[in-house]
Amino acid sequence: MDELERLKELKLPFSELLGIKFLSASKERVTAEMLVRDDLCTRPAVLHGGAAMAFADTLGAAATVLNLPEGSWTTTIESKTNFLGPAPAGTKVIGETTPVHRGRRTMVWQTRIATEAGKAVALVTQTQMVLEGK
Repeated sequence: MDELERLKELKLPFSELLGIKFLSASKERVTAEMLVRDDLCTRPAVLHGGAAMAFADTLGAAATVLNLPEGSWTTTIESKTNFLGPAPAGTKVIGETTPVHRGRRTMVWQTRIATEAGKAVALVTQTQMVLEGK
């Protein structure tokens, strides 16, 4: 099974609630899209910062999962977001996550979020802790 199929088989209820669709996946890069629905917006009708952060967090966690040793899991321990521009309701945002560091105990990922037209929305850097299985 390839990495994209592996992510699609995970049952991630919050990801499903947000409407995240994984587009590609490897140990070095995960991409996904999300429609900016009205219920994910603030006023004026643009993507809420929390929704953008949740989108990025999901991608960083997914990328970590693809890099975990057998029997391990992960949790986010730090996240920093720079908001760069709005994403209006009705548009799709595309997220691309790439590694900054992939260690035994922590992994750091950077996610770039942009509109389909390529306009920067946010840049998120997060640290994932590797939780060893028992």
